[in-house]
Amino acid sequence: MIGNLQSSRRVNSPPEKAAASVVILGGGLTGISAAIHLKKPWVLFEREARLGGLAVTREKQGYYFDRTGHWLHLRDQGMKDLVGQVLPGQMVQVDRKARIFSQGVTTLYPFQANLYGLPPDVVKECLLGVIEAKLKAEIGAEPKNFEEYCLRHFGTGISKHFMIPYNERLWGVSPREITAAWCSRFVPLPNLEQVVAGAVGANAGALGYNATFSYPRQGGIGTFAAALAGRVDPTRVRTSVSLDSVDYQKRKVVVGGEATSYSALVSTLPLPELLKRMAGLPKAIEEHASRLRCTTLRYLDLATRSKPTADWHWVYVPEKRFPFYRVGIFSNAVDSMAPRGGGSFYVELADRGPVTETAIRESAQGLAEMGAIASAGDVLFAEPREIDYAYVVFDDHYYAATSAIFAFLESHGIYSRGRYGSWTYNAMEDSLLAGREVAATIDAIPEGAIP
Repeated sequence: MIGNLQSSRRVNSPPEKAAASVVILGGGLTGISAAIHLKKPWVLFEREARLGGLAVTREKQGYYFDRTGHWLHLRDQGMKDLVGQVLPGQMVQVDRKARIFSQGVTTLYPFQANLYGLPPDVVKECLLGVIEAKLKAEIGAEPKNFEEYCLRHFGTGISKHFMIPYNERLWGVSPREITAAWCSRFVPLPNLEQVVAGAVGANAGALGYNATFSYPRQGGIGTFAAALAGRVDPTRVRTSVSLDSVDYQKRKVVVGGEATSYSALVSTLPLPELLKRMAGLPKAIEEHASRLRCTTLRYLDLATRSKPTADWHWVYVPEKRFPFYRVGIFSNAVDSMAPRGGGSFYVELADRGPVTETAIRESAQGLAEMGAIASAGDVLFAEPREIDYAYVVFDDHYYAATSAIFAFLESHGIYSRGRYGSWTYNAMEDSLLAGREVAATIDAIPEGAIP
């Protein structure tokens, strides 16, 4: 993506290139998808030297690391067809192995439907809490925040032992600060029969939107992003250039010191980064922009000398005694992500501050305690990484702010799309679909009309 750079200040007017019908800012999955699907002329600008955005893969000593978990969950037939076309026969279908580690034991995901294996007193507390919550479900006002949502649907036990502590570690803020409106797709809601069945180990089938995923046989998710980018006309792509400014009134962008006019602008930058580069915004829009919140993610690319002792693809960790809240093992999904006999991990850290040697050491020890690796000494290397824009905070200001901002932008022919352009929480397929959707929207605008 192009974001995270300050606008350049220039005294002289920048030279202007020939106008493009559509300008695309950012060459992540949404920008690539928009370029693939657009029929009108377009030009795409990307800050990095190559396309892919966050869907890239690093390699070190034969170990491969995505930018944390980038598992491709496909449900749209058009996207399934596209993936099959760009990487024919090179994607593997994987049945999810997601786990929870708490109370010293590893249990199946989701926690709320798989209590079996937890200490009996914890199972009892969780079951009684669910029953009480179900009996009271029709009483009282609708939940005002995510904590109330958890208590309403899962009861006190499940909320206390997993839902509240885990989500506080994930989002970096109290669940009381987050609305409940975001979670309908991403938080499975088992019925009472499923909860009881899961408490005695009798649940059948996997719950949740991500029960299976697709993944490249070689090279990590970057292989998919590169193959997708291969469908884009390279003569219309400008890489290693950063956005300086957007003049929404004149419909002109300045990128790398050169101005380009547009009839429609597709921005996949993080929404605050786009707004920073737009001078003369109405005061109300500036006020809404100041209320946009998100959290930074710091994580480790971690390699082990020997094969992981755990068989899961990722695990959720709600307990604060561990420095991490989620860990994934790339090489358990596809062997080629690590040298033979080794393991490649991503380790998402709860602390939003700079990664310390203590955090790295405690992460290795925690992985050994969980049974994910043979011993802390099995770690070959662990490199700190970060994602500035990681999780959007769905607080009380979120919906009013984003509704007003998007209405303003689209009234000026600016379409902010993608996970961070739309300022939302979604999956990779959603970003691909967003590119397809915005292309159809722009192509439907009659030539010469002001969108």
